[in-house]
Amino acid sequence: MSRSERFHAVTASYLGWTLDAFDFFVVIFLFDHLASQFNVSKAAIVATTTATLLMRPVGAVIFGLLSDRYGRRVPLMVDVIFFSAVELLCGFAPNYATFLVLRILYGIGMGGEWGVGASLAMESAPSRWRGVLSGFLQSGYSMGYLLAAVAARFVLPALGWRWMFWIGGIPALLALYIRTKVPESEAWHQHKLPTVGAILKSTAHYWKNFLFLIVLMTLMMFLSHGTQDLYPDFLKTVHRIAPAHVSYIAILYNIGAIIGAIIFGQLSEVTGRRKAMVAALALSLMVIPIWAFGWTPLVLTIGAFLMQVGVQGAWGIIPAHLTELSPDAARGLIPGLAYQLGILFASPVNSIEYALRAHYGYQWALAGFEIANILLLTTVILLGGEHKGKEFVAR
Repeated sequence: MSRSERFHAVTASYLGWTLDAFDFFVVIFLFDHLASQFNVSKAAIVATTTATLLMRPVGAVIFGLLSDRYGRRVPLMVDVIFFSAVELLCGFAPNYATFLVLRILYGIGMGGEWGVGASLAMESAPSRWRGVLSGFLQSGYSMGYLLAAVAARFVLPALGWRWMFWIGGIPALLALYIRTKVPESEAWHQHKLPTVGAILKSTAHYWKNFLFLIVLMTLMMFLSHGTQDLYPDFLKTVHRIAPAHVSYIAILYNIGAIIGAIIFGQLSEVTGRRKAMVAALALSLMVIPIWAFGWTPLVLTIGAFLMQVGVQGAWGIIPAHLTELSPDAARGLIPGLAYQLGILFASPVNSIEYALRAHYGYQWALAGFEIANILLLTTVILLGGEHKGKEFVAR
């Protein structure tokens, strides 16, 4: 690929993940609005995020197999159009049942984007730049969260909750960019297999490593969703912080997340993938006292900022780490499926933390859960392997 073609491939993958994350995180700023609109409990709205997460492995299988069989570009375009259309329809939902079905369908689209986009981006990136570009790609998740916070601050008060979903239809335009600017992956051309059956057969001997990746991603999902999804509600209910100020705090800690993903992604090129991830987790562990038990809004904001530097610092290494650990012929399927099966097993995290809050208080529910998770995740990372710098394209 030329430098320009590499740029377009990474940019398309980044924008796809950014806009996909925006469409997911819109809901977490609307818990109270949607509960009132549909005349259900807040817990019922929280459950729709669980339903979305549960369906993501389905999308990973569908679009992952399509991308390994037919190339990265077309499945990515179809997926972007699909999840954008579903998000748009959410704004027209007349009742809770319809909204729940649409969020289930949205989960399929969300589950398909990451694996296809990550394989396209990492196969397009030079191996020496893979770490920093991995951090850049994964920071799109935080950028989507940040944009959702901006929309909650400005779009929601001015136009209402339905517009939060209607602007989520804009990502469909990304398909035109992919169609006109993004070339097909040379690595896919070199390693493609003739049938879906052949793809599945090629992965059969990989099952032990695949199980390890599922465990790793489950704990990583506990880390990200366990520190992000309920945090705006925690700030509003425990500390009585106004919704507008909660949006500002969310914007700031997502800026921290973007910074962390890029810094630790680059660090992984120097220290290796695992050591950089452990360093990021150590930062998150150290700031839990001020993140969960901060005594003023300023202290909470600093804690949240540093927490997400660490959380997304570890996550910034994941696109490179997973694609390097995956077999060549199934690089569209394996990373995405491991990623989304991780979220399948971690999907109850919001409901678990919300239930723990009733017994131990919101602060200890969040802090206790993440202390245990970070310690276990660190152990799993250190027990695993890595293939830093693996070449995807034969010279």
